[in-house]
Amino acid sequence: MAFTVVIVEDEQIIREDLEKTTPWESLDLVCIGSASDGLEGERMIKTLAPDMVITDIRLPGQDGLAMLRQCQVAHAIILSGHSDFSYMQAAIRLGVYDYLLKPVDDGELEKSLASLVDALREEDRELAELKQTQQDDQSSIYLPRNVGNHMVESAIVYINDHFNESMGLLETAQFLQISESHLSRLFKEVTGWNFLHYLNAWRVNQAIELLEDPRLNIAMISNRCGFPTPGYFAKIFRRFTGKTPSQYRDEHSMVCFDGKNR
Repeated sequence: MAFTVVIVEDEQIIREDLEKTTPWESLDLVCIGSASDGLEGERMIKTLAPDMVITDIRLPGQDGLAMLRQCQVAHAIILSGHSDFSYMQAAIRLGVYDYLLKPVDDGELEKSLASLVDALREEDRELAELKQTQQDDQSSIYLPRNVGNHMVESAIVYINDHFNESMGLLETAQFLQISESHLSRLFKEVTGWNFLHYLNAWRVNQAIELLEDPRLNIAMISNRCGFPTPGYFAKIFRRFTGKTPSQYRDEHSMVCFDGKNR
């Protein structure tokens, strides 16, 4: 299955060139949309929930970094005409995958995209391996909590207390007063989980519980679990469970109706 991409670039010539000349198919990618400013980009990303975003930093409406922060984008490549170190630092803190200076060489961009696709495939493999460790009769995802490391356990407590808010690695690291890179590395070493995967799995577990309440629709559950949009919620939920929230709810309701144990 191809990974999806959204482009956010205010310069029309560059935006159209990226759309038309990038060899998406050979890279196992599909460009599903493009936007010309940061606000339009935010709406598009929240609606389409792409696997990755290619964006400039200086955009009309709001800058690219603010947009990525608002959308909780996990994978992004920056194309910028500015080599300002403060921009690069901010991009690194957000977990941006690559920062390329304009004018960007086609080969350089293709190499970066190919590398990111490999990273996404590796993440999918890691998730598949983690799923295999689950018991067949478990409806929720097993997540390690008492891990014997005070810093990581504090991060897990922070996730428990704030998962329904717009939060991520940045906010957790700030709360713990350590660098994002240190927290990211430590969290993976101790739990075996990427921080964002863990956060999303935690949210999915909360959603699984809420799906048992027929009074709550999918949009309400998405909001209560900290997902930016129902579309993004459905995509993440399916990635972890193999089903959409609606499919999961329908199957669970059938099991309950049949009187069988979960």
